[in-house]
Amino acid sequence: MTLRIGVCGAAGRMGKTILALCAETAGVEATAAIEHDASPAVGRDAGELAGVGSLGVPVSVDIAALASPVDVMIDFSLAAGVAANIQKCAASNINMVIGTTGLGPADHKQLRAAADRIAIVFAPNMSVGVNLCLKLLELTAGAIGADSDIEIIEAHHRHKKDAPSGTALGMGEAVAATLGRDLSECAVYDRRGGEARRPGSIGFQAIRAGNIVGEHTVMFAAEGERVEISHKAFSRKTFANGALRAATWLTDKDRGLFDMRDVLNLR
Repeated sequence: MTLRIGVCGAAGRMGKTILALCAETAGVEATAAIEHDASPAVGRDAGELAGVGSLGVPVSVDIAALASPVDVMIDFSLAAGVAANIQKCAASNINMVIGTTGLGPADHKQLRAAADRIAIVFAPNMSVGVNLCLKLLELTAGAIGADSDIEIIEAHHRHKKDAPSGTALGMGEAVAATLGRDLSECAVYDRRGGEARRPGSIGFQAIRAGNIVGEHTVMFAAEGERVEISHKAFSRKTFANGALRAATWLTDKDRGLFDMRDVLNLR
């Protein structure tokens, strides 16, 4: 049985990578490509947009009026459009994989509400390696986190708008939850002047430069030793592979909100 995939944010870096991966993956077919109505990609063939030749799938603007059926919609669009995409997919009974970052409290509330009708995998990072790191971070925080100063350093390409990255925030949340802390209270996003480091804080530093795909390091600095857990991505195909893996995992799910650790059985 062929898994029919739709892609929101089809003209973006991740959207085109997913379209290309669908074209080369057995048992998977891209049947829809979605962009916002002002995108110059609207009307173009999705395959030609992704550089893999014609797929016979024109880029469209309306999930509610798709020409072909979709089993799972993979969303790597802009945060501003995610709410409408979730609403339309829930109304059309289309499961979702959402990798878009920068979502606000209202978006998360809508995610939870939509999960009563459809199955959704939401993760700030679809990489298998990053999600293994999240598990390692919980183990490390439980063992030495209370006695360590914790800093999170992340780097991405110059075009990324949100900072810190969704992945960095997810790492901070994993560490904070293990230590029984509230990240909103202990996070420090900017450090300047003559003030000493606040005990129990979790620091963030964001680098935006060049064409860096994605790098994250969490540092646990204790007296006399330091443990660092790092992940570096060298290709967006890493995230696309994870997104397709999540979409395949959803095939027997009717409803519910999941993340990549559910997909990878890392709970």
